[in-house]
Amino acid sequence: MRRPTSADPDRAGSAGGHPCSIAAYPDGPYLVRGEFELLDEDGHSMGLRRQTIALCRCGRTRRAPFCDGTHKIGSFTTSPSTGSPDDA
Repeated sequence: MRRPTSADPDRAGSAGGHPCSIAAYPDGPYLVRGEFELLDEDGHSMGLRRQTIALCRCGRTRRAPFCDGTHKIGSFTTSPSTGSPDDA
């Protein structure tokens, strides 16, 4: 039996479900919203019950993979996208 994921079309739009979205917060974390399952390095569910989480992008967090706000005290910045990687 396969495991449903947030990208699984059978799960999207399920009763009471909200599709997963991931947005890059300017100079900050990735915000993951909706229904999703976060897996550890061994493929086991981390058992989160939240509908929104922030994932670190700066690499300085002490709560990996989650953002702890460390990017605010460092020099982490993001630059505007100049195109997709496929354009290279």
